[in-house]
Amino acid sequence: MKAVGFKTSLNITDENSFVEFELPIPKPTGYDLLIKIKAVAVNPVDYKIRLNSAKDIILEDPKIIGWDAVGIVEEVGDSVSLFKVGDEVFYAGDITRPGCNAAYQLVDERIAGRKPANFSYEATAAMPLTSLTAWEILFDRMKISLDKDAGKSILIIGGAGGVGSIAIQLAKKIGGLKVVATASRPKTRDWCLKLGADAVIDHTDLIANAQKAGYPNFDYIADFVDLNAYWDVIVELIKPQGHIASITGSNAPIALNKLKTKSVSFSWEFMFTRPMFKTEDMIAQHHILTQISELMQKGVIKSAVNTVMNGLSVGNLKEAHRQLESGKTIGKIVILF
Repeated sequence: MKAVGFKTSLNITDENSFVEFELPIPKPTGYDLLIKIKAVAVNPVDYKIRLNSAKDIILEDPKIIGWDAVGIVEEVGDSVSLFKVGDEVFYAGDITRPGCNAAYQLVDERIAGRKPANFSYEATAAMPLTSLTAWEILFDRMKISLDKDAGKSILIIGGAGGVGSIAIQLAKKIGGLKVVATASRPKTRDWCLKLGADAVIDHTDLIANAQKAGYPNFDYIADFVDLNAYWDVIVELIKPQGHIASITGSNAPIALNKLKTKSVSFSWEFMFTRPMFKTEDMIAQHHILTQISELMQKGVIKSAVNTVMNGLSVGNLKEAHRQLESGKTIGKIVILF
């Protein structure tokens, strides 16, 4: 089968930053589905792993990355019960296993969902990783509930990105929250408003701009950009007994003591935790994607696809990574096979 990967961590402009190669089609066992991939999406985690997982070494076998895919079940393992051959599924996968930048891939059925019937492959491929991340941060980490939290406010830092695009919709339509997103360019502001944000503010002076918009503080703050850069601002803007969550990690210690007097809660969100550690509730990702699929079919949630490229190739993956590394993408970049 055709695959695209890398043997060493290189700048995306380097001729060998990606290489095309052939592999045998893998065989499914246990809970695995063998998927014939129809489309994939590219995420910031892809280029971060490309740049950091093979520094100063040359891998014997190229590493395949990519964690957003839609395809057709070709074969199933002996423990599979949720899907059958011929089913169309979408999933983000497991960061500890080979990714989706290949013609075929194995994925555990417990982290896959059924593709929404009325959506194209490219629109569907844009959804799994960001939907799972946004859902988990809002409803698993922050434990937002429509019954008790409707009308509360949330600040989404990085509203026009892949995760922000889904978080705006889920926070507004499923959580019933007042949603304020950050964006600085006319295109990104319009994108956030189109997705349902109640207000969009410039990130360059968050405190002043939030106040101008009528939000001196927030019940919830979700960081999808840079926790270190925004930490002091976040501490100032969060309400007493509020909740902060982030997906961005930290290259320096976070001063959690600054939250003490407000009794504020803080959570990390890493979408790969469940599959990576085979947690007891690993199947929750199947259930989340099932709900996302239903919401898409009902027209409640829109796909975040914004750019589509045709064909799995070194050139398309290089261009997708180049765009993501620029930090100026809107929504999701999808490659249709």
